[in-house]
Amino acid sequence: MTNPSPNKRLVTRLLLIVVVMFAFGFALVPLYTVMCKAFGINGKTGDAYEGSQVIDQSRRVRVQFLSTNAVDMVWGFYPKAEQLEVYPGAVNEMLFIAQNPTDKPMTAQAVPSISPGTAAVYFHKTECFCFTQQVLQPGQRIEMPVRFIVDRDLPKDVKHLTLAYTLFDITARQPPAARVANNGG
Repeated sequence: MTNPSPNKRLVTRLLLIVVVMFAFGFALVPLYTVMCKAFGINGKTGDAYEGSQVIDQSRRVRVQFLSTNAVDMVWGFYPKAEQLEVYPGAVNEMLFIAQNPTDKPMTAQAVPSISPGTAAVYFHKTECFCFTQQVLQPGQRIEMPVRFIVDRDLPKDVKHLTLAYTLFDITARQPPAARVANNGG
């Protein structure tokens, strides 16, 4: 019996590598989710919350607000205050300021994150600028509210939450002029 030629072994190994890389590509999203959950990072908030809760005045939770611009985003973007002390179950509001310092209209989208990640399910937004894309004209400045409820079922050992937003420039994907033209007709 003859040994397989070196070329056949090489082709077999390369095909095996391709199959493994393809499988790894599909496994990345679940792996990312597991890693984020294990390390308590990238807590995603849900969509708009509609409901009511009884206020728990026996404890307070500190909610810290952070804002970051993604690469190439030039807007000024920040919360009006760095933090709030809130009662679980109460409706709260924080204003974020955005300003377009450029000489052209721009479109932006804010992406929220809650930490610790395990507490994200207990943070309910009733209104948020992150639900829609924001279009600002040159030099325009706006105040954007986020209204939220920290669920009274938040575990007692969690005394501090961080709500962080990253603002992305999506003008190339959603040009402001096209949106204005479509909204007018």
